[in-house]
Amino acid sequence: MQTNETLDEAVATKSGAGRFQLEISAGGAHFTADEPVEVGGLGTGPTPYQLLAAALAACTTMTLQLYADRKGWPVRVHCTAVGHRREEGQNPPDVFSRRIKFEGEITPEQRGRLLEIADRCPVHRTLTEGARVRTAEALPEAAPAIAHMADMEALIAVGRGSFDFTE
Repeated sequence: MQTNETLDEAVATKSGAGRFQLEISAGGAHFTADEPVEVGGLGTGPTPYQLLAAALAACTTMTLQLYADRKGWPVRVHCTAVGHRREEGQNPPDVFSRRIKFEGEITPEQRGRLLEIADRCPVHRTLTEGARVRTAEALPEAAPAIAHMADMEALIAVGRGSFDFTE
């Protein structure tokens, strides 16, 4: 499947190895996603839920560091770890647990404020507030632009086509 490079898309394509292994392309990076061996995968990459947890970890770290920098606080957000589990019988059943490690001088008030800001990162909000997903079938590959130009030239050739440019 061909994608428009100007769109902010992640693309997952079957790798041809194993039942679940995928080649992922996102943000100019390329990596593998898979399922664990115990469920029929090859165990060669993160699962979809691990990728979702990674998105939350990345967004949290970036958001907190941006906030601390804007405040001029001498703190670095060293690491954010996020895990995922399902709690059957709960609504919603999915739980993401987040642990944040700070480095540098930080007051208890600043620490509390940063933990509040963590809940405002965009991915956290998407997970807690929900999102819409629109699904469509991919269209067949488009003809290269050069083929389109040849078709256009054929249409406007003198004495051919349905266009009359003399009016």
